[in-house]
Amino acid sequence: MTGRGLFVIQILYCGNDQMFRGVLLSVLSLLKNTSEPLEIYILTAELQNKQHQTIEFTEKHANFINEIVTRHNEKNDVTRIDITTLYNAYLPTANTHTMFTPYSMLRLYADQIPELSGRILYLDADVLCRRPFDDFYHQSLVNTEIVGTLDYYGRWFFHHQWRKFDYLNSGVLLLNLNLIRQTHLFEKCRKLCKKRPMIMPDQSAINKYSKLKRITDRRYNEQHGRVNDTVFQHFSAKWKFWPVIHTESIKPWEIDKVHQRMKIHDYDDLYEVYQGLLNQLPDYSVTGSTSSDFAN
Repeated sequence: MTGRGLFVIQILYCGNDQMFRGVLLSVLSLLKNTSEPLEIYILTAELQNKQHQTIEFTEKHANFINEIVTRHNEKNDVTRIDITTLYNAYLPTANTHTMFTPYSMLRLYADQIPELSGRILYLDADVLCRRPFDDFYHQSLVNTEIVGTLDYYGRWFFHHQWRKFDYLNSGVLLLNLNLIRQTHLFEKCRKLCKKRPMIMPDQSAINKYSKLKRITDRRYNEQHGRVNDTVFQHFSAKWKFWPVIHTESIKPWEIDKVHQRMKIHDYDDLYEVYQGLLNQLPDYSVTGSTSSDFAN
């Protein structure tokens, strides 16, 4: 397979500026667990509808993260790509007013962006890396559009005809963009999101149309706690059944909740660095923490 993904690790995030803290923390976890150069892309857009009034991931915050990663390794880089015009030209009309933010669908436009090619690892902003992931990233992608892990809940409820237990969670996806362009996978997904309302629209569309997907171990997208061999922990929503049925969502940047309610202290070294860095930004000042340089 050709593409820059053979020489660096390409990472893709999507979101608005509210995802800054998540992307920063996720990037810090990647830096801790690889010595290979990182080419990080942040897809963003200025989107507004009845449910969502948000601004794009700002250049200020993208540049701030870029300073951090280049300090760690001068070959690292962060590129912010504003696709507002592209998104508005191909609106996922039937799903722009759902409970899910339209930013979750930005990844479906990756094939339309010339700067992106080869293999690229997509991560939700609420995913933290616990262990080295180089082997996962560099696996063979011959005749493979995407590699992912079964959705913890969806694997039981969503499948397609005879293909049971094939419903992937889209929070961690290793993408073969060259092949995706050939098979028109994302183009088909965009068209479906335009005409059919769906639960979890982008994830459902990817699962419906990807015929060349590979299911990998859950340790590469652990959505329900973590174990010793967890590589990527995804802080996704969980169902709770007491005192009434409801969902609970604790994000990795909600440090007190991670400590007190999830009883997780695996990331305390990252939190120290993270809080020190936020103290350098007046709009994200965190009291009671000390500054620390991750590169050291």
